[in-house]
Amino acid sequence: MNESSLHKPLIGISLGDINGIGPEVVMKALSDARLLDMMTPIVYGSTKVVGHYRKVLKMHNFQYHHMHNTPEQGQINVINCWQDAVEIQMGQSTPEGGKAALLALQKAVEDLKGGIIEGIVTAPINKHNIQSEDFKFPGHTEYFTKAFETRDSLMLLCSGNLRVGVVTGHVPLKEVPRLITRERVQLKLNILERSLKQDFGINKPRIALLGLNPHAGEEGLLGKEEEEVLIPLIGDAKNRGRLVFGPFPADGFFGSGAYNKFDGILAMYHDQGLIPFKTLAFEQGVNYTAGLPIVRTSPDHGTAYDIAGQNLASESSMREALYLACDIARKRREKETVKS
Repeated sequence: MNESSLHKPLIGISLGDINGIGPEVVMKALSDARLLDMMTPIVYGSTKVVGHYRKVLKMHNFQYHHMHNTPEQGQINVINCWQDAVEIQMGQSTPEGGKAALLALQKAVEDLKGGIIEGIVTAPINKHNIQSEDFKFPGHTEYFTKAFETRDSLMLLCSGNLRVGVVTGHVPLKEVPRLITRERVQLKLNILERSLKQDFGINKPRIALLGLNPHAGEEGLLGKEEEEVLIPLIGDAKNRGRLVFGPFPADGFFGSGAYNKFDGILAMYHDQGLIPFKTLAFEQGVNYTAGLPIVRTSPDHGTAYDIAGQNLASESSMREALYLACDIARKRREKETVKS
């Protein structure tokens, strides 16, 4: 057995908004002993927050190691990312909750850059209360893209063999048409194809592009983006030997089950991709940020303030996010081992 197969990657987990369901789903997911056989987790947040939720959720058997310098293998490591007392107000959006979420992210990014952890799984943040001089982004995806000085990245939703990327992410719907340019779609397609090969081990991926307009534009009758941008781009990709198909009308594509024939799907905008994805894979889906030099995943849900602290949140998506981060970190390590 080689070194990479024995290696347990160090995976960081940020608690997100401490007043949402983040701490609950993190703690529930890490209670699955199988995860500790695969990875060494480091939770970025606060032992006080973990202790609070341990009591509230009656998770008396939840054991963790207060990490100061070195993580303990086979244990759940928790590192304090702030010194000041932060009031926990479960189910409420507070400025303190946003500040705490950002401090956890900043420490995790520092450790990612320092090579201390090999990947990060982010619990949900509140995109409003986290805004500050140090966080002027629509969400995690853009924050990590900037932090690692990457030209661009791709929001890629994953569940089993279903992988859906979006050309335009957190932008208002009215701005989408002007963003569907040949350059942008090509860039996102390249990131998707590269990730399917590098991170998912698919040597010759089949990729479907969805049309922007109803019925994929009806040959220009319902919009020009398909005729002017997508069809020429797909033709050029095919001429280069790439397995790229479309543009497909989004409704029929998912309704007919055609998505099962492809390794990756590129939607043109956020809801076009996420609505069918969450319909098919809710509570099992994972948000993966493709195109980064580091591994970042997250569950496909938000803070869910309405059920925070009530022991009602499902940890399924968080568990899947941890599994995927571990799997991709291992694949990348194996590739580096082969190169060296």
